[in-house]
Amino acid sequence: MPEEYNNANVYEEKHMSGLLAEAPRRAILVSVDTPENDWPVEESLDELEQLAQTAGVNCVDRAVQRLPHPHPGTVVGSGKVDEIAELVKFHDCDAVIFDLELKPVQHRNLERKLEVQVLDRTALILIIFGQRAQTREGRLQVELAQIEYDLPRLARQWSHLSRQRGGTQQRGEGEKQIEVDRRLLRRQKEQLEEELELVRSQRQLHRDRRKYAGAPVVALVGYTNAGKSTLLNRLSGAQKLAEDKLFATLDPTTRRARIEGGQEFLLTDTVGFVQRLPHTLVAAFRATLEEVNAADLLVHVVDSSHPHVNHQILAVEEVLEEIGAGGMPMVIALNKSDNLEPGATLPPLEGIAATLPQVQVSALKGTGISDLLRCISQALVSQFVSLDVLIPYDRGDLVAQFHQFGTIEYEEYEEGGTHIRGYMPENHSSPFFAFRCKPQASTRTRKHATV
Repeated sequence: MPEEYNNANVYEEKHMSGLLAEAPRRAILVSVDTPENDWPVEESLDELEQLAQTAGVNCVDRAVQRLPHPHPGTVVGSGKVDEIAELVKFHDCDAVIFDLELKPVQHRNLERKLEVQVLDRTALILIIFGQRAQTREGRLQVELAQIEYDLPRLARQWSHLSRQRGGTQQRGEGEKQIEVDRRLLRRQKEQLEEELELVRSQRQLHRDRRKYAGAPVVALVGYTNAGKSTLLNRLSGAQKLAEDKLFATLDPTTRRARIEGGQEFLLTDTVGFVQRLPHTLVAAFRATLEEVNAADLLVHVVDSSHPHVNHQILAVEEVLEEIGAGGMPMVIALNKSDNLEPGATLPPLEGIAATLPQVQVSALKGTGISDLLRCISQALVSQFVSLDVLIPYDRGDLVAQFHQFGTIEYEEYEEGGTHIRGYMPENHSSPFFAFRCKPQASTRTRKHATV
C-alpha cells in the first residue's frame, strides 16, 4: 500500500493473508447450464478463462453440467463433484473456478469435497482488481470489496474453531476465534469506509469545481477490453497504459481533449464493466463510478469485432442502470473496426444502443476519430446555451474563454468589439449575457454570414 495510508502495515498484512491473497497456478473451470442462463455457456467460460489468464492462472480443463437449477449445496450434482475431483488429481490443479457466484455454504462444501481452493467469478475478479489497483483510492476500494467478500466465508479460513479459554480470574469459555476475526474485519471495514467517504467527498469537490469553472466532462464507458484506454490516448494524446487484457486499468484517468472547432472538454476513462459484475465491486467502487453520473456525456466504447457484441452492450447498460446513469446522453463508438474481416458488416445493434448516434472507429489505427469528435461536439452542443454576443475589445479574456470552452459558428472583428455567435456550456454562459446582441444586430449578422 502507498506510504500515505496511515495503517499501511495493518492493511497490507490483511491484503496478503486474506482469502483472495493470491491467484492459483493451475485451475479447472466449471459452469452450470440452466434455462435461466442469459449468456451461452461456452462464451461465458471463454470470458472466465480470459479473466483467469489475466490473473496469471493456467486453465487446464473445463467441466459443464446441464441442470434445471444449481444444486443448493454443491452447485453441481454429487457425481459431477467426483468427476471434477478426479480431474483435479489428474491435472495436478490447486484450484477450481466456478463461473457463477457461490454461496458461502457451497464454498465450504466444495472445498471439503475437492480438497483444493475453490473460487467463483466474483473472487477471480477481486483477485485481478487486487493485482491491478495502483492508486491509494483503488487499493482502498479493492480491499473493501475483498472484506465484504471475506466476511461470510471466514469459516473456510480457520481450522481452529475452538473457543478461547479465559484466564484464572474468568469462568467458562470465551469467544470463538472466528468471532474475533469477524470483529477485526468489521473494524477494518469501518475504517476503509471512512477513508473512502473522505475520498468520495474530495471527488465531489473536484466535480463541483469542474462543473462551475471547468470544461464539459465526457466519460468513456464500456465492456472491459473494449479499447477505452486506447481511445483516451488517441483523443487526448495521453500515454495511459493500454493492454489487450481484461481490466488492464482500474483507476479513473482524466485528460484534456479538443474537438476540431477548438472547444475543450475533459475526457475520463473509467473501470471496464463485465457481465454479472459483482455487487460488492459496484458498492466499493461507488466513488469511482460516480464520475460516470457526473459527466455531461457518455461515450459507450464497443468492441465491434466481438462475436457477441450485443450481449456485451446489454451488460454495460445493466450496470449503468444500476449506478443511476441509464438515461444519460450517450453516443456509441464502434471500436476495433480494423479487426473486422474485409467487407464484413456489423450486426445491427439492439435495445437502447440502436437508438443512439453511432460512429465506427479504430482507436488503434486512428480511423474515424474525426467523425467521433464531430459526434461528441454535436451531442455536447445540444446541451449548451446559444449565444450571439458583441464582446468589447477590453474583454479579451471572455473571447479566450469562448474559444476554450465554447463552439464558435461565426466570429468577426467589428467596430464595437468581437462579434461571436456560437454555443457555451451553461456553467460558463452567465458572463456573456451582458454583451448579447440586440435582435437587429442578429439580423445584420445573418445577412453578413450569407454574403
